[in-house]
Amino acid sequence: MRITLDALETLDAIARHGSFGAAARALHKAQSAVSYSVRQLEETLGVDLFDRSSYRARLTPEGAAVLEEGRAVLSRARRLESMALEYAGGWEPRLRVVVDGVLPMRPIMQALLTLEDEKVPTHVQVSTEFLSGVERRFERDGAEIMIAKDWTRDPLLEGRELPAEALVLVAAAGHPVLTAGPHDLDSLRPFLEVSVHDSSEHTQSRDTNTVPGGRVFYVSDFQTKHDALRLGLGYGWLPTRLTGPDLASGHLVEVPHRVSSRQSLTPWLVTRRTEPLGRTARRFVEVVVAAWTA
Repeated sequence: MRITLDALETLDAIARHGSFGAAARALHKAQSAVSYSVRQLEETLGVDLFDRSSYRARLTPEGAAVLEEGRAVLSRARRLESMALEYAGGWEPRLRVVVDGVLPMRPIMQALLTLEDEKVPTHVQVSTEFLSGVERRFERDGAEIMIAKDWTRDPLLEGRELPAEALVLVAAAGHPVLTAGPHDLDSLRPFLEVSVHDSSEHTQSRDTNTVPGGRVFYVSDFQTKHDALRLGLGYGWLPTRLTGPDLASGHLVEVPHRVSSRQSLTPWLVTRRTEPLGRTARRFVEVVVAAWTA
C-alpha cells in the first residue's frame, strides 16, 4: 500500500478549507492536481472519501475516519521533521503566527526585529484576526502560535498567560452620551456604539457590542474604531494604550458608568503540544514574553 504524506496533506487541506478549489489555492497547486491526488488515495484505499453529490466537498464516514488517522500521521511526521531540524541545528523554514487585533502589536514587532537582527532565515507570517476569527485562522492555517484573548481549552494545546490588557469606555468630548450618565445597559441603548466585528467567516451574526439589541456600527479594526470615536460617531471600548494621549488632551472622555467604565482582558500565547516548537518559534516566544512583561 502506497499512501504519501502529500496525499494526506491534500485530504486535510480540503477538509479544513471546505472545497477542492480552496485547498488548491492554499497548497499552491492546480485544482486538477488536488483532484488527482484524492482519486489516487481513494483507489489505493478502495473507498470513496468524499460525497460528490453536492457542490461543497463533504467527507463520507470512511473519509472522516481516514482523515482522523491521516492527521495523526501528519502530526507525527511534522514532529519527526522538527526533531530532524533540531538535530541538524537548523532553523525551521516557516513560522505562522495569528494575533487578536485588540492586543498590542509592539511585542510581536520586537520579536520580528530580533529575528531580523539575528539573521534568522525563517519566513515568518503574522496574521491579525478578531474574536473567534483568531482561533479559526489558527486551525485553518495550521499555525504554530496563536496570541488570543479567548481560546477553546484543548488537551492538544498549551497556553501561557500574558499580562492583562486594560480597556476603557470612551466617547468624543461633547458627545451626548457623556452628559446623560452615569449609565447602565438600558440607558446606553439609545446611543450608537462603535464595535469591531468578529472576523471569522463562519460567524454570521454574532453581536460584539456592549448593549444587546442596541444601535451599533461595526468596523474591521481598532485603528478605524479609534478614528470613528475621535470623530464623535459614538461610544465604545478601546485599549488604554490607544487612549492615553486622547484622554489627556480631552479629545476622548471616559463614559460614566454605574458599574465600571474600565475592564481588562487576559491575553494567552497558545502553542500545540503535538508539534514541538522549532528554533525560530522558541526564540519568537522568548522575545514576545519578555517584551510583554517589560
